[in-house]
Order: sequence, then structure tokens, then C-alpha cells
Amino acid sequence: MKYYNGYFKELKNEIVQWIRDWFDQNGPGCNAIVGISGGKDSSVVAALCVEALGKDRVIGVLMPQGQQKDIYAAYKLCEFLDIKSYEINISDTVRSVLSRLESSGIEISEQTKINLPARIRMSTLYAVSQSCNGRVANTCNLSESYVGYETRYGDSAGDFSPLGKLTVYEVKKLGYELLLPTELIEKIPIDGLCGKTDEDNLGFPYEVLDRYLRTGEIDDLAVKAKIDLMHKRCLFKSEKIPVFNPELKVEAE
Repeated sequence: MKYYNGYFKELKNEIVQWIRDWFDQNGPGCNAIVGISGGKDSSVVAALCVEALGKDRVIGVLMPQGQQKDIYAAYKLCEFLDIKSYEINISDTVRSVLSRLESSGIEISEQTKINLPARIRMSTLYAVSQSCNGRVANTCNLSESYVGYETRYGDSAGDFSPLGKLTVYEVKKLGYELLLPTELIEKIPIDGLCGKTDEDNLGFPYEVLDRYLRTGEIDDLAVKAKIDLMHKRCLFKSEKIPVFNPELKVEAE
């Protein structure tokens, strides 16, 4: 991909028009429901939706789990875009489900603890969406999805995905094109569980991954092997659920 002058302005305009067209076909007059973390992805998606639909048709949903130290960034975005927002704390729900599992004699795995909050957040977004005449925005980007750094039926879900085919680098460039505060664009993503950054958890920088995705070039063959393995193991997350086909005809038009 050639990053020539003006490319990201053109890309931004194309995405904005794509969002408008999608809503015209799939929800005329509906609102865009965006889960707001205060990071680059949700910030860029919300800003794109505001430009596409107008600020009165974008609703931000903040979903901390207990106390969230960086929730100020989410509020800063909502204030910057002047959009309506709701804060819905998911702590009690997560704790209740885990407690029920434990009382049933189930040994709770670490992966359960990691993925449950993401799935409860998505359920919350759909509850808001159905109550506020909305459509849920997916805020994942290509870099994260390629290596499976997302939760199936959690943050990987949604009704429309403006950034699903864009790398972290490209999302940041869009953020600057949208004139978002630098603090939100460059905010270092932290998993919220162990305090590690996303790149610490992955074991390589997004810059290396993005270069590999767009050019096929990578200097460290061990990192290449790790990325390839992660991608292969997590392909199921982006595929439709397998459905048994009895080869019976469906005659309905």
C-alpha cells in the first residue's frame, strides 16, 4: 500500500460514505452504538460515525469493570465528540457469573476470567442497542484480529466493522486525519487484567506485525513463526460457525 499524501483523507472519506451507505440499507434512522474504552480504535470508530451520521446518532457506552484508572480517556472522547454516553459498570455481572460457576463446582480457568468480561460487554452493547434504536459498531482492527487478539462473541462481534481491514498504523493515521486528541490516538493499550500492554502480551510490536501484514517482510524469523502460528490457531474466530448440511432442499424464495 502506498502511503502518499492525501491517502488517509481519501480513506477516511471512503469509510464515512461506507458507514452512511450501510446504515441506509441496514438501519435507516438508527443510532451507532460504540463501546468506548478511550483507546485509538473506539475513538476512531466513534469519530467516523459522528462524521457519517451526525453526533446526535452516535451513542458511546463506557463499561468499566469496577474501577478503571484510565476511564477519563473515554469521557474525554465523548466530550470531544459531544456525543451522548452512558456508563454501565459490568463488575457485578462478571462477579455474579463467576460465583455461579464456582458454586456449581466448575474450576474457573484463566481464559474464562479474561474472556467473560468482553462477552458481557458485548451483551451490554446489544442491550443498549435494542433499547436505543441502534446498531452495534465493531471496533477491532486487522492487526489484532490477524493474531487472534480478540474475544470471539466479545469484542470481535458487532453489526458493522469500519476498521476490520486496517492495521494499527493505519488506524492511528485515520485518528490524526479526524483531528482526534493525540493522547487518545497514541494511548498505549493495556489489557486491564494483569496491567501488561497488548504488545507485552503478544511478544512483538505492532509496528513489526503491520509491516509483515502489508509487505510480507519481517526481520526476525522466530517472530514470523510466532505470528504465523497465532494466525493459524485463531482462524476459527473469524469464520462462521460450522453448520451440518443434510443436503435437503430449501424451496422458499
